Amino acid sequence: MDLRQLLDSITPEIYESLKRAIEVGKWPDGRALSDGQKELCIQAVIAYDERKPADQRTGYVPPKSAACEPAAASTEEQKPIRWKE
Repeated sequence: MDLRQLLDSITPEIYESLKRAIEVGKWPDGRALSDGQKELCIQAVIAYDERKPADQRTGYVPPKSAACEPAAASTEEQKPIRWKE
C-alpha cells in the first residue's frame, strides 16, 4: 500500500481518532503513543487536512482586515478621551 492508498483509506472517524490520540498522547485503548507514532499521526492528519477546503482545516484562522486599512467611518463624532482627576 502506498501513501496515497493509505490516505484514501482514512475515514472521518479514523481522522478524529488520530487527532484525539495526538491531543491526549494515547490510543483509544489507553496505550501511550511513542514519539514516532505521534509524528506519523501528525503527518497523516496534515495530509488528510490538505484535501479539505482551507477554511475547514485543523487550525484554520480566518484572515483579519489589513492593519493599514482605514477604520470604518463612524456616524458619531469622535471625542477626545478625558481622564478623571
